[in-house]
Amino acid sequence: MLATVLSRAQFGMEAPQVCVEVHVGAGLPVFSIVGLPEAVVKESKERVRSALATARFEFPAGRIVVNLAPADLPKEGGRFDLPIALGVLAASEQLPREAFAGCEFYGELSLSGELRAVRRLLPAVCEASAARHRVVLPAANLAEASLVRGVEVAATAHLLEVCAHVTGTTPLVFGSGASRGRADINYPDLGEVRGQVHAKRALEIAAAGAHSLLMIGPPGSGKSMLAHRLPGILPPMTEREALETATVASISAQGFRLQDWARRPFRAPHHTASGIALVGGGSHPRPGEISLAHNGVLFLDELPEFPRHVLEVLREPLESGTITISRAARQADFPARFQFVAAMNPCPCGYLGDARGRCHCTPAQVELYRARISGPLLDRIDLHVEVARVDSTQFVLSSAAESSVTVAERVATARATQMERCARPNAFLSDKDIEGVCRVERTAAAMLVRALEQLGLSARAYHRILKVARTIADLDGRTSIAAPHVGEAIQFKRFQAMQRVA
Repeated sequence: MLATVLSRAQFGMEAPQVCVEVHVGAGLPVFSIVGLPEAVVKESKERVRSALATARFEFPAGRIVVNLAPADLPKEGGRFDLPIALGVLAASEQLPREAFAGCEFYGELSLSGELRAVRRLLPAVCEASAARHRVVLPAANLAEASLVRGVEVAATAHLLEVCAHVTGTTPLVFGSGASRGRADINYPDLGEVRGQVHAKRALEIAAAGAHSLLMIGPPGSGKSMLAHRLPGILPPMTEREALETATVASISAQGFRLQDWARRPFRAPHHTASGIALVGGGSHPRPGEISLAHNGVLFLDELPEFPRHVLEVLREPLESGTITISRAARQADFPARFQFVAAMNPCPCGYLGDARGRCHCTPAQVELYRARISGPLLDRIDLHVEVARVDSTQFVLSSAAESSVTVAERVATARATQMERCARPNAFLSDKDIEGVCRVERTAAAMLVRALEQLGLSARAYHRILKVARTIADLDGRTSIAAPHVGEAIQFKRFQAMQRVA
């Protein structure tokens, strides 16, 4: 007899449908699994055999062949244990085969028949929702699966409960997944940062337009402290963004934690990280840091300390917002729409320009240190801001600064204007969009032309200055870009101009 049970595999962000076909026929007792199963999937036959015996089912004595179709798609993990066990029981006529229609099954079996949690299940639940299939899964996965709106999910703890449902003895209760509300998320407060008015202004502009940011300053000036406070002034995540971020986290090595729902990711890899760690990879591709920072912040501290070939892999994702990992058989696409923030010292020792004269670096050493960041990568960073050391009197005498809540309100207003205008933040405007929305007043246009000629900036830098100026105008509530907006945007490109001169 032949029985078919539906499930899904996982490759990248996709969860292709897998038909678990089980045939029980006459012949010598053999239990084989075909269809590119990994070692964990091959071992499922021993778990299934023991689980069925413990549950007091009759294990077929004939030839059992399990085909995981399509045959050319690699299968991994213990998620196929439950559908294989149900297929064996249906093919041996111990369960009705008609009860499996329109329902997908997932779960790893223990030897006693209990169902254990399955990793990387969120993409499969999303695909099942789109296909209007019901889902049966382990109870430990219910909270994660319920994040997907509209899908009918039933949680179970044991194989016998699933069999009772299939036979109609004790039907499982299916509940529709409903998206969770956005809980109160505690981010570090921007008001804790003393001084640094110029850097805070750059941080606000970056948050409003989703612009990339480079901070240059000596050790202890507050660069890392500022970067950690960027997620707290970004607009709240939409339901779609939260689900995308949760799906990426679900297929990563760390997995998704429910307490991180709707929290903006903040990833800060060490400068010893490899290129694969940043962009992702592996024989079965997994997301890297840029994808784990999707809809959040990727912070690279001590930017020149990263190997140059590692930094160069960021160039394409900064432009496209996606990363494609190619393997011999297929390609995996991961989202990588992150906000890039970096920090660096002005020189190898970190004290260039210090009033106490602590820097002893030669001009050649400074030039060599800064040359570790390539021109094309620097060209893709919208805002460059110098973060000077805070005077000691500001820690005692300065009044309380604006809190993240106050700044976030201005950022949310400006971002709402951008989404209403082009359905995207200013940082992601296309060339055609720039022509339509970045209307520059006559005096501002003349200022921009002079700046391009004197600073020797590229066409890409010109477009990025326009995008930043558009964001500054949005924060100012202006429909057109005036000279003060362009002037402020140009000053955030001075570091790149100094690099060209050097």
